[in-house]
Amino acid sequence: MLTLAIECATKTIGLALLEEEDIRGELYLRSGRHHTEVLLSALEQLFILTGKTLKEVDLLACTVGPGSFTGLRIGVSTVKGLALAMSAPVVGVSTLETLAMNAVHSSGLICPLIDAGNNQVYTGLFRIGSDGVPQAVTSEKLIDITLFLKNLDQEEIVFLGDGAVRHAKLIGETHRGIVCGRGQQKLLGSAVGLIGLRRYHGGSVLDTLTFTPRYLRLSEAETKAGFGTAINR
Repeated sequence: MLTLAIECATKTIGLALLEEEDIRGELYLRSGRHHTEVLLSALEQLFILTGKTLKEVDLLACTVGPGSFTGLRIGVSTVKGLALAMSAPVVGVSTLETLAMNAVHSSGLICPLIDAGNNQVYTGLFRIGSDGVPQAVTSEKLIDITLFLKNLDQEEIVFLGDGAVRHAKLIGETHRGIVCGRGQQKLLGSAVGLIGLRRYHGGSVLDTLTFTPRYLRLSEAETKAGFGTAINR
């Protein structure tokens, strides 16, 4: 089975092609350019480099949030378009779960932190399951980093993500956890593909026509319109 994985939830783009669980090719981009400017050309380059074609793809996997409104919309709409054109199934993967894969060898709690601005982070707690992928211990949330750290148990935790880098000093002052280095902060397409493939074999497939990103917060327009505060969707 050939899986195409797409990750666009933050400022970076991660793409990968996996034949079963073997990574045939992978691209990671942090160009500073808008995702719409580079995503399709990067996909084309991935197929050229691997010698594969879009017609050979059996499964699509993508991150569905939380993360950037724009990045998630671009990623999800691209995957929907490809899936409909190819009649291929789609599997959704949490952005935080993808990030937690960077600590796959940890035997304890893993805490991915994605910076959401205004002293807030997208976060949740995970452990690596028997199948080798992160399993959620808590629900994912958007929360003030100070409040989040204050309420954490003092079990040793591995923190990672751009939110962990940004708030490393605060983490060190309030918790005895380990903050991973910058080399372990990437959201990789291969992680999306591996999680997605195992989820697909477990029978989890999205409805291509109706699935939407999970933002965990209101857009600026919705906030100004008075729709309330953070939400799960």
